[in-house]
Amino acid sequence: MNIGTLLTELFNDTVGVSLPLFRPELTIVVTIVLLLLCRMLPLLRRVDSGLLALGGVCFATWYAYADFLGLGGLPGDAILSSAGGRQEIFGGLLVYDSLTAYLRLILSGFLVLYVLLTKLSGIPDREDGADFYVLVLGSSLGMCLMASANHLLMVFMAVEMASVPSYALSGMLKGRPASSEAALKYAVYGAGAAGVMLYGISLIAGVLGTLQLPALPGELARVLSAGGTGGSAMVLCLGGLMLTVGLAFKLSAVPFHFWCPDVFEGAAAEVGAFLSVASKAAAVALLVRVAFGFGMPAGGNESTVAATVTALVDARHFIVYVIGLLAAVTCTFGNLAAYGQSNMKRLLAYSTIAHAGYLMMAVAAAVAMAADAPAGARDAITAVAFYLATYLFMNLGAFGIVAMLRNQLRSEEIAAYGGLIRTSPGIVVAMAVVLVSLIGLPPLSGFVAKFLVFSSLVDAISVGCERPLMLLLLVIGGLNTVISLFYYLRVLKVMTFDPLPGDRVAEPFPLVSISGAMVTGLVVPVVVFGIFWSGLYAAAQLAGAIAS
Repeated sequence: MNIGTLLTELFNDTVGVSLPLFRPELTIVVTIVLLLLCRMLPLLRRVDSGLLALGGVCFATWYAYADFLGLGGLPGDAILSSAGGRQEIFGGLLVYDSLTAYLRLILSGFLVLYVLLTKLSGIPDREDGADFYVLVLGSSLGMCLMASANHLLMVFMAVEMASVPSYALSGMLKGRPASSEAALKYAVYGAGAAGVMLYGISLIAGVLGTLQLPALPGELARVLSAGGTGGSAMVLCLGGLMLTVGLAFKLSAVPFHFWCPDVFEGAAAEVGAFLSVASKAAAVALLVRVAFGFGMPAGGNESTVAATVTALVDARHFIVYVIGLLAAVTCTFGNLAAYGQSNMKRLLAYSTIAHAGYLMMAVAAAVAMAADAPAGARDAITAVAFYLATYLFMNLGAFGIVAMLRNQLRSEEIAAYGGLIRTSPGIVVAMAVVLVSLIGLPPLSGFVAKFLVFSSLVDAISVGCERPLMLLLLVIGGLNTVISLFYYLRVLKVMTFDPLPGDRVAEPFPLVSISGAMVTGLVVPVVVFGIFWSGLYAAAQLAGAIAS
């Protein structure tokens, strides 16, 4: 094949296949360019960067919604009718499938709500608005790539693209040493995790000779079938663990969580909301990609696939136990460490760590059932997808309320919330709904999400897939749900039973206001999806089709 033919095929693939399936990300790129022009050109500095960012993410959300529902006439639109449709784009670096469509709809929808929240809360100010939204959209672009990565180098690039702007976002509060310290800690931990992950990827590439996720199972099966000669199996285990370091850092999984509480406390509550929701959604999607990439063949004739699946039993066992044990430790530590917190943002940081553990439990169950019970694996991924959608409203609602109360009370300490029921009963009810949903109590959406996660563990136990580990995770998950009850309700106890602090002026926070409408808009879906959850579950089932 000559260079002319190669370039022609590359052009046709890019223009005819890849770019039409990349519309939401392209819209975000265009919005970033426009925001930079507003920052650079004096004539455009009067343009409200927040409104420009909001318009861009609204267009991105529309394209993501159109792709998800098959309204755009694209090559991948058959994805709804043929569950499990899959289209590699940009030479196989990325993949467009049901999980990609679902996650980028979640991320773009989150950005719409997030930009509205930042406009109402006042962070950023007008001077820094363009810089702030460029960093947010740049990081979000990396998260979209994380959700669709199909190559280990793209995994690394996407993680870094999502992480580096987040370091700067953490230090956006000028003149606050805690904010600068948070950004520095985040950058140092991130650089270390990136180096370890990249070295792990190099070890995997050296042994397997490929970095394409669909090709990894075949090469891994070949190495394992040969008995892992020359210590290659040990090198693969080491490389896999080093790759896990990078993923665990993005998930803030124990013991790679140290940055999380300090960053959440030092950064603005709005930045904490972004890191808690968007970053976790993308990291979980990437964990699913990588875990299934190593553990299950992507296709081929039936006999070859069956032989590969058999050869990968030990690899799947290793993956399931690594993810499962990380999930158990992460969930337990996050809930126990939240007890002694006096700062609301720090408490929500440990809550974020705990919820990452719950999500990882479902991923472990999905990988365990991938070969022997594909229907159960689909249900487990569906549980993860449903959890992420409800988590968006729960955590964004919690951080949104913290941001609004910060503006009202000039404090983010839990003690400052004393007696709020007397002056602002509406905001206390909203916070109660969000926190009770985070606990996982009915009839709120958090209950349905946790029920689906625990159901996936029960399914794995019933079909005999890694039964001891799944039983352990089920018990730990149930106990941690009970443990979380106490520190979430402690916040409500302060709001309702404690007296007003003596140095606080009793200024009410009215829900009948623009800020109140924003809080209400975040809290209402938490209730609605707890009662009428079948529609969201049907959408989440589409994302679960990648396990088939």
